[in-house]
Amino acid sequence: MKLSTLKKMEKINEIIETFPELSKPISITNLVKYSKQAFYNGNPKYYQLPTSQERNYIFAYTKNSDSNAGMLDNFVDASGRYARITTFMKDIGTDKMDIIQERLQAVIKKQFPDDRFKVSMTGKALVFLKGTNYLIKNLVISLSLAIFLISIFMAWMFRSPQMILISLVPNMLPLLITAGLMGFFDIPIKPSTILVFSIAFGISVDDTIHFLAKYRQELLANNWKIKPAVYAALRETGVSMFYTSIVLFFGFLVFTVSSFGGTIALGGLVSVTLLLAMVSNLVLLPSLLLTFEKKIANKKVLKESKFKILPPKDSDK
Repeated sequence: MKLSTLKKMEKINEIIETFPELSKPISITNLVKYSKQAFYNGNPKYYQLPTSQERNYIFAYTKNSDSNAGMLDNFVDASGRYARITTFMKDIGTDKMDIIQERLQAVIKKQFPDDRFKVSMTGKALVFLKGTNYLIKNLVISLSLAIFLISIFMAWMFRSPQMILISLVPNMLPLLITAGLMGFFDIPIKPSTILVFSIAFGISVDDTIHFLAKYRQELLANNWKIKPAVYAALRETGVSMFYTSIVLFFGFLVFTVSSFGGTIALGGLVSVTLLLAMVSNLVLLPSLLLTFEKKIANKKVLKESKFKILPPKDSDK
């Protein structure tokens, strides 16, 4: 209840009122200003913080008033050391929320130095902002780690740098299209929708490895002729990739009949992403192999694999 502290809090209130996205703040300063107005018989022009002399008179009256008992509990704690400023925020985008938070933090640090005061910002809006940023950060980290590990596996399996790029492009394209659809249909990033990318990427890469492993077999069997190898791999694995993708598509599509919005978004987005990944692996992946035929389909580039995919001819003896 020090007048200097109340003035600092009032400065924060004035800054909050400059944001059209925020409601009028409520704090202990409102109660003090109301007390001064009441002291002067309700004159509106006295709705302001009291001077040091007025403070002693006004607080003497409020302490002896039984009607004000418990009123301070809504603004300060029992010890009188901690006060709260409450404001409400409109449903706005995370970008605007971040800008408002940064401006408020700058004013708070100026009015309440860290060496003398401790100020914490909390509330549903701030928790939502921090949670969204945390999810986006971890999404980027998890996808980057998955891409890195899969690249290492592809390099170890095929021993060809070009195959790393060829195997990743058909899997990244469906994720980019899904991200574009989320933006187009205003689907927010939240715990349920953030899982779409990791789930779809993992399943899509499984189809890619399945196709490329068969392509490797056919390439060795067809004496490094890429067209017969691609056609044979597509004929052998294409049907199984199609069936598994369709089953997974309808499996995740079942989630859309849920009454929970997060589950509906998860099921719909994963289903669409898996369908796009299937088309990408059945059309784009063979096309890339045929396009880069001269660079990848030779013994010099595509070295002997660490895996013995084809058994030796005398294994039946």
